[in-house]
Amino acid sequence: MSASLMSGPLRLGAVSVLALLLAGCTTLSSDGGFGAVAQTTQERTGLSTRLLRNDDDRRALDALLRDKLKQPLSADDAVQVALLNNRGLQATYWSLGVAEADLVQAGRLQNPAFGFKRMHDGESVAIERTLTVNLVNLITAPLASRIEARRFEQTRLAVSAAALTVASDTRSAWVEAVAAGQSVAYALQVSEAADASAELANRMQLAGNWSKLDLAREQAFYAETAAELARARKQANASREKLTRLMGLWGEQLHYALPERLPDLPAAPHELADVEQTALRERLDIRAATLDTQHTASSLGLTRATRLLNVLELGGVRESGGARGYELTLEIPLFDWGTARTARAEAVYMQSVNRLAEAAAHARSEARESYLDYRASYDLARHYRDNVIPLRRQISDETLLRYNGMLVSVFELLADAREQAGAVHAYIGALKDFWTAQGNLDRALGGTLPAAPNTNTAKPANNGDQP
Repeated sequence: MSASLMSGPLRLGAVSVLALLLAGCTTLSSDGGFGAVAQTTQERTGLSTRLLRNDDDRRALDALLRDKLKQPLSADDAVQVALLNNRGLQATYWSLGVAEADLVQAGRLQNPAFGFKRMHDGESVAIERTLTVNLVNLITAPLASRIEARRFEQTRLAVSAAALTVASDTRSAWVEAVAAGQSVAYALQVSEAADASAELANRMQLAGNWSKLDLAREQAFYAETAAELARARKQANASREKLTRLMGLWGEQLHYALPERLPDLPAAPHELADVEQTALRERLDIRAATLDTQHTASSLGLTRATRLLNVLELGGVRESGGARGYELTLEIPLFDWGTARTARAEAVYMQSVNRLAEAAAHARSEARESYLDYRASYDLARHYRDNVIPLRRQISDETLLRYNGMLVSVFELLADAREQAGAVHAYIGALKDFWTAQGNLDRALGGTLPAAPNTNTAKPANNGDQP
């Protein structure tokens, strides 16, 4: 749908000046809209991010990476590296530039069209000049700008959500990698102890103090621990590579170190009221879906308003003989009354409404599930820490005391060691599940959880350090 306007040189100049003024009202920003994304990421993760624009930015990032990788990476360090160095995330950042360009373009008028016609009949020559301006574009420009502004805001929310997703995935991958490394270290200790037990059993069997059945039991236990060690190393390699991919590291950067063990449990879990409303209020995907529905509603209104006028051109005409006038072009809605376009817009709008309702229902469910899993994981890890591990340690100490007093056999001592190894391995898994559940809850609520009451957990005196 277009229109053109022209009536004399004065009006031509006025229209041109007006077009220039309107076009100058909308310009590209210096940061491409990324400042809002960086602020949202900082508020919800406590960490900064930036868009890498040139070689200077890349060199600054390389220097930061060298500094971070000199020491074991904490969870925050890993997330910081991913927010800056994940190339997929950087590509997503640039979608803001695309959306802003569309927004600026929507706020600018279409260029005027100049037409030239030359006709001759024998010695008579007629020259006709036409300057046409899209009038309908001028009329609908404010609404189109509002639509693109919503689209740009929707893109900003989607980019912010992508940054938060990478941060959450990286934190979970860090937990997995550290837990896997901790499991390898403990599996190695168990395997070495089992090797020594198998060697002792072999000597005792040669001396006639043990039966072949007892020897076979110890050798089977050693074989199982060797297999468990291989399995733990396999899992550790996979977990570390996943973390490496999220952080975008390669080459010499692959030699980064991780802590030897997971953080201890906090003193108490978070007590959160009404997690469903928190999720609906804070989650960026819900905000993006809401904007999408608003955008489609605005598009439906524009389609209805313009369904009958698809082409409207009004132009000034001046012939070489001095005759002046105007030309009007109007599309006649003879075959297409715009009903199909309107029906399509209505169908797209109803799709958006239902997708928004679906997203809200999923957000509520994910919030409930994540919170229940978080609390259950905390209770399980605390149970292992405060009950199972202390009891296994007490049993181990008492068994060793009785062995030294020659009240129990070596076989009973080794059997107790196996049971203690299983309990410690289960505790490491429960601790990993808790920190993973906290990350999932953080993601389900759309932001960083408040600080725990006290991260330096006070443990019972008989529990000792974390295994």
